[in-house]
This record gives sequence, structure tokens and C-alpha cells, in this order.
Amino acid sequence: MSKEDLIKIRGKVVECLPNATFRVELEDIKKVITATISGKIRKHNINILKHDVVEIEMSTYDLTKGRITFRYKS
Repeated sequence: MSKEDLIKIRGKVVECLPNATFRVELEDIKKVITATISGKIRKHNINILKHDVVEIEMSTYDLTKGRITFRYKS
């Protein structure tokens, strides 16, 4: 899978789960998915809290899971 196959979409964190997992409500679709944080966010120790607006990368094969790649400033 290449980077061209990924879907990028904005969302809002609804719930924080254990092991750096979050429930994110997608902005356009109003659907809730499960997302984990990417390696770069882990490396730079960026905290993600409830009600943060984030950017999600989703695979075209499984639209229920995603990866948080960016946290927007409020």
C-alpha cells in the first residue's frame, strides 16, 4: 500500500482509550472510528486529549480504523 491509497480526513476526539487509542468522530461523515497515534506523534511526545481536532489517515480497505497523523491547534 502506498501513500496514494490513504484517505486523509479531519475529525474530533470523542473518547480516550488505553494504549494510545482514541475514538474519533469524522467531520464530514459523522461516523465514529477507532484511531491510534502515529510514530511521529509518539516520538515528539504530543499529547492528544478529548475534544482535540486531529487529522486521520485511513486505509481504503478498512474504514473503521485509522491513524492520527496531526493535531490541530485550538
